[in-house]
Amino acid sequence: MTCAKNIAVLVSGGGTNLQALLDAERENRLGGGKIVCVISSKPGVYALKRAEEAGIPGETLPSRKSGEDVDAALLALLERHEIDLVVLAGFLSILGEKVTAAYSNRIINVHPALIPSFCGKGYYGLHVHEAALAYGVKITGATVHLVNEVVDGGAIILQGAVDVLEDDTPETLQRRVMEQAEWKLLPRAVALFCEDRLQVDGRRVKILPGQ
Repeated sequence: MTCAKNIAVLVSGGGTNLQALLDAERENRLGGGKIVCVISSKPGVYALKRAEEAGIPGETLPSRKSGEDVDAALLALLERHEIDLVVLAGFLSILGEKVTAAYSNRIINVHPALIPSFCGKGYYGLHVHEAALAYGVKITGATVHLVNEVVDGGAIILQGAVDVLEDDTPETLQRRVMEQAEWKLLPRAVALFCEDRLQVDGRRVKILPGQ
């Protein structure tokens, strides 16, 4: 019998992936995991409103321009909420090595492309879909991966493919990747973690059978 895991969701904007997680928890699809706080890199974003409406505490990190130690502030929040799993759901701030080391193999991120394509520094949001269309790929998708000190460089947990259509714009492609891949893969990956079904061996993540 696995113990329930406390989850922190890190956000920077509207929180559509957060909403997918909130919906999954409400439908008992997070493997017993419980979202206990939502942490934003910016004040006033709609994701914090989603957290408030769900009765979940919302926190805002200090700006990196403030001179404060943002990583220390984040670690303090994670410790205070007794976090087992950190989920980056549209979080646009790069985590420092103090954080990735403290939560090794306990941070997951969703990226809107099939890593190792269109990933790394500068590839976020619409930029990813603009690059995919400019390159002329026929298939794109989303990846849920573990987070380490390399941007988008951690071991892959799940991937899902999405067709690129002839008349796609970055906006239409972004929406379809979210609907067909991100919103499905992220809750599933969280559930697998919460059920202790992820076995990490270097760059490979093995999914163990369920009970």
